[in-house]
Amino acid sequence: MGKLYDIYCDESCHLQNGRARDFAMVIGGVVCPDDKKKALFDHIRSIKIRFGISRDAEIKWNKVSPAQYEYYKALVNFFFDCSDLAFRAVIVNKKNLEPLKFNLTYDDFYYRAYFIMLSRILMPGNEYAVYIDIKDTRSQSKVEKLHDVLCNSRFDFDRRMIHRVQQIRSHEVELMGLTDLLIGGLSYLHRGLGTSEAKRQLIEIIRQRSGYSLLSNTWPLEPKFNILVWHGRNN
Repeated sequence: MGKLYDIYCDESCHLQNGRARDFAMVIGGVVCPDDKKKALFDHIRSIKIRFGISRDAEIKWNKVSPAQYEYYKALVNFFFDCSDLAFRAVIVNKKNLEPLKFNLTYDDFYYRAYFIMLSRILMPGNEYAVYIDIKDTRSQSKVEKLHDVLCNSRFDFDRRMIHRVQQIRSHEVELMGLTDLLIGGLSYLHRGLGTSEAKRQLIEIIRQRSGYSLLSNTWPLEPKFNILVWHGRNN
């Protein structure tokens, strides 16, 4: 097999999350080579130290504020400056897409959205470890099912290509926080929010650095910051 890559996945505004049901759901992942992750973790911790942030402080979109704007700006620029990091996200507009229209349960829809997001990342010849933020008590069974779905889709029945799909706690892994930051920005934009100037400015930096509007699909083979706005079966 080829190189081992780690994918740190998270989701924003889950389909059945109360009033968030009418907003955009974003599922995304930050990808890095497994042999580079320690250096990347250390670099992010050095950014925290530079801005007087606790080493153990969780990176989260909902913590973006005027007081911490420069810190989060540095994290966004670190992502775009680092050749070892890539990002892929699927954005679902839940106002226009009701899973039951397609005879899917919400769990089925969840697996399909995750599959669509990860399918652009998974390349024959490489190995992958997929890490997902712990959400609730049902997460473990969903993670096991997702592993089955991904392996079956790639004829990876002995799990040599996708050898791990595992839950982790986001506050323990810096790159999971980076995923939360990027999907949070996309969700904020697609939900039409704009009350925070710091968050608007951070989204503008992501726009400028990515070279995309963030409101529509990127080039399908975009290697650094890849977005799919999913409208259903024919997308």
